Amino acid sequence: MADPTHRKRLDKAAEAISSIKDPLDRLDASRAAREQFEKLELAQVRDLRKQGTTWGKIGALYGLTKQGAQQRFRGALKD
Repeated sequence: MADPTHRKRLDKAAEAISSIKDPLDRLDASRAAREQFEKLELAQVRDLRKQGTTWGKIGALYGLTKQGAQQRFRGALKD
């Protein structure tokens, strides 16, 4: 679904992290990126739900059922 231009930007960011020489620095950068993207993902789910997007539509994006999407995100959204 994502615009190919956006995917290319994400690929470049992943490549930049992959090119970090020190393995511990590379792992730390990977961890930090994952945490940022998890926060972004939750914010997007929260916004979509506020706009009335159904759990079914969100689940479909992840290859999940409505119930699967609820299980995946509901607890994190309560925080």
